[in-house]
Amino acid sequence: MKAVFNNQVIAEAEDSEIIRIEGNSYFPPASIKSEYFHKTDLHTTCHWKGEASYYTLNVDGQKGDNLAWYYPEPKEGSVDTVGKDFTNYVAFYPQVQIS
Repeated sequence: MKAVFNNQVIAEAEDSEIIRIEGNSYFPPASIKSEYFHKTDLHTTCHWKGEASYYTLNVDGQKGDNLAWYYPEPKEGSVDTVGKDFTNYVAFYPQVQIS
């Protein structure tokens, strides 16, 4: 699977490496092309996954604020609910094409 922003592949992983949670595809941290990802100060809280942190994407001059998120420390019990450790796995808003 690939995540594409501004016609550039920003993450790529085998389908078997992807974790699907609530309709979102979460890419393993090693699958992202880190040069396009910039940490932001935004944090949100999911009642069962915990506190999410965000990345702004910057690809060939096109910037997408807070379009990617991850859970650096998933809430206790959430990994058991998902069935796999999703620490630092990255998901994307719809402006990023997943195929």
